[in-house]
Amino acid sequence: MDIDAIHKALANPMRRQILAWLKEPEVYFAAQQHPLSLGVCAGLIDQQTGLSQSTVSAHLAILLKAGLITNQKVGQWNYFKRNEETIAAFIAQMTL
Repeated sequence: MDIDAIHKALANPMRRQILAWLKEPEVYFAAQQHPLSLGVCAGLIDQQTGLSQSTVSAHLAILLKAGLITNQKVGQWNYFKRNEETIAAFIAQMTL
């Protein structure tokens, strides 16, 4: 676990918001065609943020690098979900 990368990722309010949305994908991304168990399609995250695709991709890349989210590619689509194991380990580390 890269504590510094996690701190950097969490320093941005939009990245924290993306993590919050991914915590409850059934609330924020209910219209997704594929099962939410795959994660949330990057295009839906783009729409939810209202930011450009390239900006959202950069945010997702930082969250991925920090290990806070995982991705799965299905065909041409990328699906993202929270990495609850890393998030729990980070929280445990911060409470020491």
